[in-house]
Amino acid sequence: MSFSISGKTAIVTGAANGVGLAIARHFSEQGANVVCADIDEARLIDEFGHNPENGVEQEAAEANNIRIFAGDLRKKLTIKNLISTTVDSFERVDILVNASRQVCTSDPLDMSDSTVENLIEQNLMTALRLSQAVAKRMMRQGEAQPEDSDEPLGAIVNLSSIAATRTQPGLMAFSISAAALEQMTRAFAVALAPHRIRVNAISFGSVMSASLRDALREHDDMRGMIIDGTPLGRIAGANEVAETARFLASEGAGFMTGQILTVDGGRTLVDAVGAPAH
Repeated sequence: MSFSISGKTAIVTGAANGVGLAIARHFSEQGANVVCADIDEARLIDEFGHNPENGVEQEAAEANNIRIFAGDLRKKLTIKNLISTTVDSFERVDILVNASRQVCTSDPLDMSDSTVENLIEQNLMTALRLSQAVAKRMMRQGEAQPEDSDEPLGAIVNLSSIAATRTQPGLMAFSISAAALEQMTRAFAVALAPHRIRVNAISFGSVMSASLRDALREHDDMRGMIIDGTPLGRIAGANEVAETARFLASEGAGFMTGQILTVDGGRTLVDAVGAPAH
């Protein structure tokens, strides 16, 4: 059983920061060709040292099998251009990681329609459209294989959240989008299984990212609350989610599809009320 992704070509969205950035870096370190996609071009350049106006930096990025792609993936034309850029650079697409997502809090009684619509568009529809487009590309790549081939054609990994199944009123809009993403994962897994394309998701809790660090600085008691509610007693590192993504993308998970792997230090195993139920 191999957990290697060396030589594979992966598209990672949301690659300019947080967990998406950790996944893009980890995949590159593991020998994959990685196209790092995000709307924040400046941040992509800062993180990956790839500037089209700087030949030395561009050569370094190409030597490391990394490309950057900046654009708004909510637009269908941008998705088409992303896939074209990937194929032009590496000739194929083997892995898609939908790591781009937005989180916001709001009072469910005063929440506007636009709040829900924006999160559904960003967290669900973008992943849905990109998964459709990438799956079709993977299927075309498989046309050259013998009809009786059982060689995998690709893997799609979606990033979800434990908010999909935990009720926090302030996160209602985000929870709705996460729950929908998990159901989309299952539906795509069944639809794409005959084409030898696997689809799985990672549901994670608190991960130490730049946004969480900022939140912890603003709310002194938040760190203690997270740790107290997590049986393993700590906050996860972004690379721990990245390693799970690599597993799901590898042949080591070759008989897994439609699964939602939870990476939360046991947080969803305990009663949030903190009192016995009688």
